[in-house]
Amino acid sequence: MLFAVAAATFVATLLGGLFALRFKDKLHLILGFSAGAVIGVAFFDLLPEALKLGSTYFDISTVTSIVALAFVIYLFLDRIVLLHAHTDEEGHGSRGILGAGSLSFHSFLDGVGIGFAFQVSPAVGAIVAVAVLTHDFSDGINTVNMILKSGGSRHNAFRWLLLDAVAPAVGILSTFLFVLPEQALGVMLASFCGFFLYIGASDLLPESHHRHPTMWTSCATVLGIGVLYVAVSLAGL
Repeated sequence: MLFAVAAATFVATLLGGLFALRFKDKLHLILGFSAGAVIGVAFFDLLPEALKLGSTYFDISTVTSIVALAFVIYLFLDRIVLLHAHTDEEGHGSRGILGAGSLSFHSFLDGVGIGFAFQVSPAVGAIVAVAVLTHDFSDGINTVNMILKSGGSRHNAFRWLLLDAVAPAVGILSTFLFVLPEQALGVMLASFCGFFLYIGASDLLPESHHRHPTMWTSCATVLGIGVLYVAVSLAGL
């Protein structure tokens, strides 16, 4: 199962980048949907599972504090990357490389999250995989855009796209090397809940509304949330 998911993450990221290369002005609806899906999996799947697993070892306020801390940590990491990127306005593409590299590392962590989620249960793993796949599609889009906007060639953009596509699969496969105890799984799920909330609300949503009317992108976001709600509900049956 995990090998199939690893292959799917590669394909989703690759398709996102190829889509960006060909249909640049049609991305806002997909990004809006991705934002809703990522936020939906944080609220409907990761947070409930984190509370369920973590309640044996921590109280509820501790688990929610981990979610908030993870959100803040990701915020600072994201802002630090952007800060370093903006200090190099004449950087001959180094800004795009830094952004594409950070996205590739983030994709690797997405894969690790999928692998750990499957250690909790196949249902949790499947739901997290669905959210990551939608996010990987947008990651492929953003990787290509970062290289092209910084003056890079389409060939260079495609090479970075391949690296970003391989990264989540490598992350998934790396989790075969060790198994986390239940206590650590609860903390991990709470952390990824905070990460996903930041990615959806602070990254994908603003990008989906950029230079586009908000009505259709907002509908796409609500649709993404609804689809993940239904998916989580069906997985729990």
